[in-house]
Amino acid sequence: MTVACLRFGPMKAVAALTFALALPCASASAETILFVGNSFTYGDPAGGPPTVRNYRPNTVTDLVGTGIGGVPALFKAFTVQAGLDYTVSLETQGGTGLDYHYNNRLGLINQPWDNVVLQSYSTLDSARPGNPATLIQYSALLANTFTAQNPNVNILLDATWSRADQTYLPTGAWYGQDISAMQRDVEAGYRAADANSALIDGVIPVGAAWDRAIRTGFADPNPYDGIMAGLVNLWAPDSYHASPYGYYLEALMFFGSITGLDPLSLGANEYVARDLGFTTSQALALQQIAHDQLAVAVPEPASLVLFGVGLLGMGLVRRRRATADLPA
Repeated sequence: MTVACLRFGPMKAVAALTFALALPCASASAETILFVGNSFTYGDPAGGPPTVRNYRPNTVTDLVGTGIGGVPALFKAFTVQAGLDYTVSLETQGGTGLDYHYNNRLGLINQPWDNVVLQSYSTLDSARPGNPATLIQYSALLANTFTAQNPNVNILLDATWSRADQTYLPTGAWYGQDISAMQRDVEAGYRAADANSALIDGVIPVGAAWDRAIRTGFADPNPYDGIMAGLVNLWAPDSYHASPYGYYLEALMFFGSITGLDPLSLGANEYVARDLGFTTSQALALQQIAHDQLAVAVPEPASLVLFGVGLLGMGLVRRRRATADLPA
């Protein structure tokens, strides 16, 4: 399968997007990418089939040596189907934020990567839910580290989803609020971290894509009152981690944000969805949700970029830095 790889230069935001076919292009030299995160990146829970945590682990490199495939392996499979060449690595540790990776795993990850995706604790701070201070501090420290190894590294932050257990249970930090509230706070924290460092290239709004899946009637908003007929559950049985549907949507957002290609270009016969037991209509619906989320323009100080078969960049694509040599 060959996917078009037309790229566009800086353009002003437009009210409507036209997605057009482009001529296929030859695959460039392999790009390296590192995913740093916790169980939201490596795909817990393991559970029974289908499972994301154990998905095609031989296609990626787990730097910790635990043999995890996870969401990085889903991303790898998408790029293979798109005719792209990515060497994919991951460094993950459950229940941690970016401070853990900086303080304990720097020796593993301090390498010259082309791309890095950073994902921190699900509530931003385990002791102070919603507080982005630690995320802001350590994302900047990691950005400095990776940029010292490769000045052109593309560093993106993964803003994750609302947890149902944090919203619907009385013990939750967002109890009594709507299901989108946690996602909005988490994304705001990641955007603050992005704004704090000129070396960070943007935010991948995975949680916003989850919210879109709920708002458009694809996914059920509350697993605690049962899953409505015809809807899917984005959460795992713990109402905390993701189900295969949720992780698939996360991987689609990575694919579109990192490669600049339209998730819809993967198509109904995309094999990760088949491996995970989805119907073709479910695969296409999730691709459409990712497509639509990636097409939402968010104003940035720099010019917005219209990228890859018409996807409108929203701070996800590389804001090649006029100030790259300045301290973050």
